[in-house]
This record gives sequence, structure tokens and C-alpha cells, in this order.
Amino acid sequence: MDNLTHSLVGFALGELTHRLLPTEADAADASTRRRLLLAGAALSSNFPDLDLAWTPLAPEPLGYLLHHRGHTHTLLWALPQALLLLAVLWLFWPAARALLRTSRAARGGLLAAVGAGLLLHLGMDALNVYGIHPFAPFDPRWYYGDMVFIVEPVFWLALGTPLAAHVASRAWRRALLALLLLVPALFTLAGFLQWGSLLALAAVWALALAVTRRAGERAALLAGVALCLGFVLLQGALARQARGELRAALGRDDPAAVILDLPLSAFPANPLCWGAIAVTREGPDGYRVRRGVLSLAPGITPAAACPAPIGGVRVAPGPAPLAWAWEERGSRAALRSLQGRDCRFDAWLRFARAPSLAKGSATDVRYGVAGAPNFSTLPLDSGAARPCSPDWPHWGYPRADLLGLH
Repeated sequence: MDNLTHSLVGFALGELTHRLLPTEADAADASTRRRLLLAGAALSSNFPDLDLAWTPLAPEPLGYLLHHRGHTHTLLWALPQALLLLAVLWLFWPAARALLRTSRAARGGLLAAVGAGLLLHLGMDALNVYGIHPFAPFDPRWYYGDMVFIVEPVFWLALGTPLAAHVASRAWRRALLALLLLVPALFTLAGFLQWGSLLALAAVWALALAVTRRAGERAALLAGVALCLGFVLLQGALARQARGELRAALGRDDPAAVILDLPLSAFPANPLCWGAIAVTREGPDGYRVRRGVLSLAPGITPAAACPAPIGGVRVAPGPAPLAWAWEERGSRAALRSLQGRDCRFDAWLRFARAPSLAKGSATDVRYGVAGAPNFSTLPLDSGAARPCSPDWPHWGYPRADLLGLH
């Protein structure tokens, strides 16, 4: 997820932890505890993304592809990250150190907030099409949720509104509340959201604000957490439905093709539209990668009406629920041959889930149209002559099925 979402989740976690703990007898201690829990939860909710500092360890784009969502996004590394963060807070915050020495509630709350923040970061990153490999090094495979877009404004409105409504400064409070609505409105004008999505987000904003004013921040945050959880469960159920409809459509198109993977990318604040990719094995040596858009309610929003900037492809107008906009066929033998003679391409294959080889480059079409460079694009010209390192992370190959590795 984006770091704004991670931060809001952390602040909500810290605030709720503080409000659910027994009250500190001293007002100054209560204020210190609240600030400590807010800081600890917000920092831990972002801490795993410090792996971005390791991207220079490999040449572009491999540094980002291999190291982001890498070791710091594993369960094994969660404990040392928690210990490091706790040590920093202890060493550089004298007031917090004094409080932690005397308050059992503060100690327990901080441990719970930091641990939950780290786990929530991993869990939220696992919800989208990018994925994580949480069980490495014991299991280096990628795991993908394929159910929530990487930038999801539902989380912003559900958690950000009650937090903004309790900002002490009246001017800042009004500015933050307005900004929470302004950003989705600008996204809608830019074509990233449909007007129906904006209306739904405005309803979430209004509901969260009403609950905050009537029942208080704690009740509003608990309601926001419940709404976020419900949204994730809804997206998960609809992702299963979308995958079933894709399988049925692919079976009608070519019953002999073997479906290897169906990466799904949700649209933000829009459970009806899904970016669809199909990776199939066809014939003794062939494979095909397709990309398009699927609508689960074509009578309301056909595939052609789903926001084009999010889908990344423009599909032909019409009422169809599924519209393929691009496809590429390849040879598994050629893929393995290139892997064997180019170590950089081999490293790239440890990330790529939907590979395209076009215009002298390798691109993962989860993130853009084939042939149009994105952050995953690896130039293939003279790649075999460039240095590789045996110390680069050896994550599992998402397309091991095409490489003959299982």
C-alpha cells in the first residue's frame, strides 16, 4: 500500500491503543503515552519500507524489484525491526524512557502497537497484485492478494476523517477534512475514479464525521476499522467471483489452454471494475499473456466504461463484461534460453509475474502496457555482458511454471 495509508493505519492503531488502555494517573504521563503510541505505531507501520535504501545494491531496475518488499517484508525480519525501533525510541526520547520505566500499561501498549504496526504493514501489502514473500527464507515464493488497489482512498476516508476531526487547531482541522474530500475529487476529474466512487467516498467521509461528533473519536475509529475490514472482505469475495468469470471466459475461448495464473488488479473505490491478466500455456511449447478489463456488473459499468488511466489500457466501446486490449505469445524454450544466457534477466524473472518481451525489453505488464517502459522494464540489449551478483536475493520465480521449474 501507499505510505499515506500505512501512516493513517499507524495513527489509528496508536490512538486506539492509547484509548483502550487504563488511564495514566498523571496528565503529563498520559500526554507522553499518547504521543509515544502514535509515534511508535506510525513508524512501525512504515518501517519495512526502509528497504528502499537498499535498492542501489543492484543496477536499475533490479535494485528496486529485488530489494523493495524484500527482507524487511518477511515475518523473520519483523522481530529485529521491532527491537531496532524500540531501541531508537528508548534512547532518543527521555520523557518516553521515564514513562516506560514506571508504567506497565505504556510498556504493554508500545509493544502491542509496534508489533501490530509491522504485521499490518505486511498484511496490507499482501492485499494487492504486487505481493510479498512473508515466509522467506523458508519459503521464497511470492504471495498475492489481488483484491485491493495499492492506493485505496476508502482507507483514507474511513481512518483519516476521525483523526482529522480531532486535530486541536481549528484551521488545521478544517483544512485536513477538506483535503480528504478534495483529493478524491481531483482523482475523479483526472479520470482515475468514477463519479459513483466519489459519491461513495463522500458518504464514508460524512458518516465518519457524524460518528466522531456524536460518539467520539474512539467509536469513530472502531467504526472505520470495521468498515475497512468489511471492504477488504467484500473485495476478496468479488476477486473470487472475477477469477471465476475469467476462467469461464478463457475456457470458452480456448478449452485446450492451461490457465497458469490470473493476476487481478482492483480499481480504487470501485468493486465492479478489475484489471485482468491471463497467463496460459498453449501447445507443446507456447504460452500467451493477455491484459484487459473485467466488469462484474456490465449493466451498470461495462468494461469499456471502467477508468482507463487505472486499467492502463483502452478497450473498444461496447457493453461487454470482459474486453482484452493486448496479448503476446511466446515460446517457453526461448524464455528459458534467454534466462540461461542473461543473469540479469534471470534475476528479473524472480519478480516478473506477467512477463512481456517486446521492443528489446522485458516488462511486467501488471504495471503498464507492453513496450511502454515502467519501473519493471529491463533493457535486454547486451544484458549478458553486464555484471551480476550471487548475493542478490533469490526469491521464488513467479513464472516457474513457464520455466520448467515445477
